[in-house]
Parts: sequence; structure tokens; C-alpha cells
Amino acid sequence: MLDKYWKHFKSGTDIRGIASAGAPDKREIDLTDENIRKMTAGFVLWLAKQRAVAPEQMTISVGHDSRISADRIQADVVQVLTSAGCHVLCCGLASTPSMFMTTVDLHCTGAVQITASHHPFFRNGLKFFTRDGGLEGSDIEAILEHAQNGDTLPEKHGMAEQVDYMTQYSAHLRKMIQDGVKAEGYERPLKGFHIVVDAGNGAGGFYAKDVLEPLGADISGSQFLNPDGTFPNHIPNPENEEAMQSVCRAVVNNHADLGVIFDTDVDRGGAVDQKGQEINKDRLIALASAIALQKAPGGTIVTDSVTSDGLKVYIEKVLGGKQRRFKRGYKNVIDEAIRLNRTGVNCPLAIETSGHAAMRENYFLDDGAYLVTKIIIQMAVMRRQGKELGDLLKDLPEAAESAEIRMPILAEDFRTEGDSILASLHTCAGHQPHWHIDPESCEGVRLSFDPKAGDGWALLRLSVHDPVMPLNIESNIAGGTQLIASQLYVNLRMQKDLDTSSLETFISND
Repeated sequence: MLDKYWKHFKSGTDIRGIASAGAPDKREIDLTDENIRKMTAGFVLWLAKQRAVAPEQMTISVGHDSRISADRIQADVVQVLTSAGCHVLCCGLASTPSMFMTTVDLHCTGAVQITASHHPFFRNGLKFFTRDGGLEGSDIEAILEHAQNGDTLPEKHGMAEQVDYMTQYSAHLRKMIQDGVKAEGYERPLKGFHIVVDAGNGAGGFYAKDVLEPLGADISGSQFLNPDGTFPNHIPNPENEEAMQSVCRAVVNNHADLGVIFDTDVDRGGAVDQKGQEINKDRLIALASAIALQKAPGGTIVTDSVTSDGLKVYIEKVLGGKQRRFKRGYKNVIDEAIRLNRTGVNCPLAIETSGHAAMRENYFLDDGAYLVTKIIIQMAVMRRQGKELGDLLKDLPEAAESAEIRMPILAEDFRTEGDSILASLHTCAGHQPHWHIDPESCEGVRLSFDPKAGDGWALLRLSVHDPVMPLNIESNIAGGTQLIASQLYVNLRMQKDLDTSSLETFISND
């Protein structure tokens, strides 16, 4: 059983903590060299049990994103692995999805990626893979229990070598585009296309230089390609408004055909069309669904719970597929897609509004570069037909307004309190004549509202990791989100351990 200290490192299916000075609240570094070594030893012990293989028979790859603490943490990880007798492949600056692919292409027993995704520069963490994919939350707990207990490994003599796997990974993406576009000039299928890449100073700069440019694409206007772990230009996060506006401007200013943006470790991506309009969140899911269902007609698309009513109409009425809304959290969405396929359901895609997209044809690996590659292929094919990417989205119904309000839970046992708040709202909703509880709600409380009550929907849920209750609202009419929020506030203001100040501010804004 994890104590409070070691439990705080668990972030869903990753390990995360403070790795550098600079946290605004002046928190001390907790991803110390000692803790990193204990966590790495825990991974080896866990892997040895899971695979029934001795450490000296393991090959483990290690990569990292551009964070300033990467070299220090990598040194600790490699030291523990070699001391346990493992053969270590040091991949250097690498995307998170590429590290999974080392278990496929290089037959690694396991892989370690040093990353904290889109989180601030002072944070970092560890993400682990086996050939079966990313680890589950229970696996992370087991690894941290080894660390907490100080479990050690017998001293052996392993070896470490430098491996340039990103070159192989990039070549695979280039071949995907060549085979998918089927241009007359096979070697340079993107000749005549202008594509802007925004890597946010993370690990994604390779995509412009090693994938697109060799295929003939004009990548002028691409920005923040050089790795810089302080992220001086904007947060590397396709969900971040400032980041998306930055790449939108770059597309418009450079008269590009497409813009693409990655998060720090490239497991998420987003896009911008030639008009500078975001292809993000529901629009990204719609586009990815249209692409995935071409080879899986009538298939089921698994999404997270906060997708719009319009997206469901698009997937089911326009594309002829089915949508399965599921619990927030990219690993939850991916695991549900895998489960459905095992039961015989044709499910080609699992995708979350954050930009995590995992396709069945690609090991259900959430890979931002793979998703963007599929989009670029689609763009090139449609260009030959005299069409643009936006033509695929013209029938997507989109709400007039949307909002997300995050309300902190003040109780120490925030999960129990959150469940109580949700139960109260569910009961309240059952007595409202113009509210309707969504029968397909998979987490929290999802409600639809009649036209006179706001003409839209709302979802209140408990955050996957934090003591916060996000409230998502969409409306088809001007002022509808505030109207819906005002009605919900009548119930939520009665919850003494829920801080509703952000909701009050939203309601009071003109």
C-alpha cells in the first residue's frame, strides 16, 4: 500500500514530480536522484516479474523530451539499468510514441521515456512501455511500492549504447506518406505543399526536418523546432489557446496549406487548415473519424465523455459509424477500444478531445505524428480530387457557445465528496421539467436542456487526477451557456465543500 508521499508521484499511468527549481509555489524537487533510482529499480523488478525474465536478459530503451532535467534523470535511469545487468539503448531526444515502437522494431523488453508531457518546465516524469503498450495505473502503483520499500536489484554488469532510433522512426512515417499519397513522383509526394510545423520547442522538430522536407514539402514558416526545455515561446500543448493561436497565425502569415502542432513529447497533435481555422478537439475527432471509417465502414469510434452532441450526429448520421463515449483519460479511452475489438466490435479509433488519438492499425498507440501523417495523406489525396480538408467537416454541427469551468473540491477525501456532489445533482435533475439525464452518460452527470432552458448540454464530472470538478457546457444559442450555468448553480452552491467562485464569475460576466 502506497503512503501519501509515494502516492503523489502517481499521475494516472505515469510517474510525475518536480525535477527542477522554478515552481511558482517554490516546492522542493522531489524527483531527486535517489527517488529516480528507486523508481527505475522498481520498473526492472516489475518487468522481471511480468515477463519472467532476468534483468541481464533484458534490453531496455531510454529516451527523453527536451526538458532541462532530462540529462540528469537519464543518467540515473541508465546507471540503475546497467547496474542490474540490462542492455540499455540510449535513444536521446525522442518522441514518446517512438519509445513504444522500440519494443516493436528493436525488440526491446521495455522502454522508459523521460517526460511530463505538456506540464511546465520544472516538472518531469517517467513513462514506461512494454510490447503490450503503456502501463496501467495498477502497474505504476506496483513500481512505486518497490520504490517505497527500497527494494533493490542484484549487482550485475550491463552495457549502454547510443542508438539513433528516431531516424528509423522518421523513415517509417515518410514511407507511410509515399505509399498513402501514391503521387507520380513517389519520392517527393508533398512537392507543391506548404506545411507549417509548430513543435513548441519540444521533441517534435524532427517532423518538419526529417519527415516533411525530404518529401518535397515547403516547411518555411515552421516555428519553435529547436528543443528548449524552458519552452520560451508558448506551452507545447494543442489544447492551449495561446499555442493554437500562434500556429494559426503562422499558417495565415505564410499562406500555408496546413499547420500542425505537437505537444512536448509528440503523443498529441493538432492541425490548422489553410484558412487558419483550428482542427482541434471535436473538429480533430471528426476528421480522424472520417479517415478511420474509410477502411472500417460502420465502425465504432471511442471518444472521451466531453465531446459535443454535434459530433455524435456527425459520426453516426454523416459518416455512418457509431460513437461510444467513455470515461475521460486517454488510457481509459484506448483500453475501451481494445476491449470492444476483443468482443468483436469493429473499432478502428480511440481519441480524446485533448488530441490523444490511437488507431487500431498502429497498435492503438497514441501518436501525434502518426495522426498528423494520416491527415497530410488525406489532404494530398483530396487535393487531387479538387477538394480541401475542410470539405470533410462542412457537415459537422457545431455549437454556438461552449465553456469549461473548473471548481476545486475543498474536502481532503475529494473523491468521496465528488461522488456525493454528483449524486445530489443527479437527484436534482430528475425533478427538473426541462432537464434530461443522458441515458448514455459514462461518467459524472451529463444533462441535456430544452430550448427554453438553454438548448444545449452540460457535463459535471470528477477530474481524473486532481481534486477538481470540471463543468463542460455547450449551447446552440447565444447566452445559452450562462443560462445553463445559472440553473446548475442553484444546486451546486449548496455543496459546502465545492468552491463555486469560478462558476459565479462565469455567470456574472456579460
